[in-house]
Amino acid sequence: MTPELAALLAAIGFAVIAVFQVGIALGAPLGRGAWGGAHTVLPRNLRAASAVAVVIWLVAALVVLDRAGTPIADLPDVVSYWITWALAILLPVGALMNFASSSPYERFAWGPLALVLAVLTLILALS
Repeated sequence: MTPELAALLAAIGFAVIAVFQVGIALGAPLGRGAWGGAHTVLPRNLRAASAVAVVIWLVAALVVLDRAGTPIADLPDVVSYWITWALAILLPVGALMNFASSSPYERFAWGPLALVLAVLTLILALS
């Protein structure tokens, strides 16, 4: 797999997560698929956390695209290099947390997605 394809697929995955986070931040009844799955509609503090998560996931998408040479964000190479490595290290941790969740949505959807994103960002980080 080329770094460009890995970056594109990772950016799409990050965008999917961001769109989901936008929905739950705005009060969509999808909370069973996030933050441990304890709420159908998230309480205010978790909705605020989801709003912050939207920004983080969109930045992640821009970083991986930049790392692959896409001129969407013109970051210094050292920034995209280290953030890509941080993603490659943190995403498997996130996958483990999702796999350990009591929420079946987190275990069977977000866990595998985080694992795939971890592999994609590792491919990109190693390039």
